[in-house]
Amino acid sequence: MIVFEMVLDCHIHLSEYPDDRLRRYAKLNGLSYTLGELLLSMDEQGVSGGLLLSPPLEDGSAVPNTHILRLCEKSGGRLSPVLTVEPSSEWVEGCLELFSKNKGLVKAFKIRLGYLKVKPVDPVFSRIYDIAEEYNVPVMFHTGDTATESGSLEHSHPLLLDELAVSRPELKIVVCHFGNPWIMDAAEVAYKNPNVYLDISGLFTGGGAYREKYMEWLSNRVSEAIYFMGGAERVLFGSDYPVESLGEAVRFARSLKLSVEDIERIMSINSKEVFGFA
Repeated sequence: MIVFEMVLDCHIHLSEYPDDRLRRYAKLNGLSYTLGELLLSMDEQGVSGGLLLSPPLEDGSAVPNTHILRLCEKSGGRLSPVLTVEPSSEWVEGCLELFSKNKGLVKAFKIRLGYLKVKPVDPVFSRIYDIAEEYNVPVMFHTGDTATESGSLEHSHPLLLDELAVSRPELKIVVCHFGNPWIMDAAEVAYKNPNVYLDISGLFTGGGAYREKYMEWLSNRVSEAIYFMGGAERVLFGSDYPVESLGEAVRFARSLKLSVEDIERIMSINSKEVFGFA
């Protein structure tokens, strides 16, 4: 079995909100969905640090960034915040103010494509992209399936990010969830654009009659997409906790049909380079 010296999880969710939409996934996976459980699981799986992102609430809105910042502070430095950006001038202004007050602590911005019927090239995000480029901070984008039935798949397709990647070649773009189910489309966007990265978070959850076959298919599919890209230099480990437990996420990464060196890159090296983990 591959043993990693360090694991960095670039995609974790958590909140203390009772109407957090992801609580149903926590229940499905037998998780208590608490900071204490998360930190213990990080210790057990050798995860030295992670990025904390706002979960969706039952009404489709995002948990406030101030709550995410507080949880990161309570984590004793184990978690670093990602600021979620919604498509309004007021929200953008609030994010920029929080970023200014927490420079060095905030590791990325996040835009929830699919939860929002908006395209990544919408001018409302221009100031965020400007700051992200200036400070070399990545912008993460939800892509693929959504946790709410009201989500728009038309607006969560990874091909939508090609135009942004071309127009802003200095902007680091992270395609969350490997674009699942459009895995090969996401791989093409990254293959074509050297400023695009892919995370492997949230690709599975719960059980089901075909879980074992699905996991084998998924491992093969992601591995083949990485072959298509020519390597794993821009692939990032993420769990999407509580959609996946950290243990399941680590086991899935180990199952990829890649060299030990490439899996090591995915588990920690790439995230250190992209997000500036110490």
